Amino acid sequence: MPVAVQTVLSVVDGMGVFGESARDILKKNGITDPQPGTWYKQQDWLNAFRQISEQVGKATLFAIGKKIPENAQFPPQINNLETALNGIDMAYHMNHRKGEIGHYLVKSYANQSAVMVCENPYPCDFDRGIIVAMATRFKPETSLYIRVTHDDSQPCRKKGDDSCTYKIAW
Repeated sequence: MPVAVQTVLSVVDGMGVFGESARDILKKNGITDPQPGTWYKQQDWLNAFRQISEQVGKATLFAIGKKIPENAQFPPQINNLETALNGIDMAYHMNHRKGEIGHYLVKSYANQSAVMVCENPYPCDFDRGIIVAMATRFKPETSLYIRVTHDDSQPCRKKGDDSCTYKIAW
């Protein structure tokens, strides 16, 4: 299942001053010289995530996730928090092709809170970074903060489940 290069380049951006290390990890996992318009195997990218997690840590996966909205293609009609959260799923499908890849589903949205279930092969901390970035960018003007927490009472990919659930408050 191919992944767009813009999304892959978030790894380099998310690792900041360690961008060269990011390129080395990508290269070791079959992603060499990322160029615009190129698609890469999703499994190679997932393998790079595993290596980043083992060598650098989950905080880096979170930082990479926060860079996704800056690099990946997103639908143009996003203009508020609700469309931003729903737009994550649209963007996910725009930046992947072929096959069933899962979803980012907003299960509830009301009373300055939302619940999102992420059913995909990506690390929990990466998904939380994407949600934080989109929610922060599109938070209502009347809100002072955005808080995104992993719901530990629900299934978790770290425990071998197929999804993770996040609580979003503003």
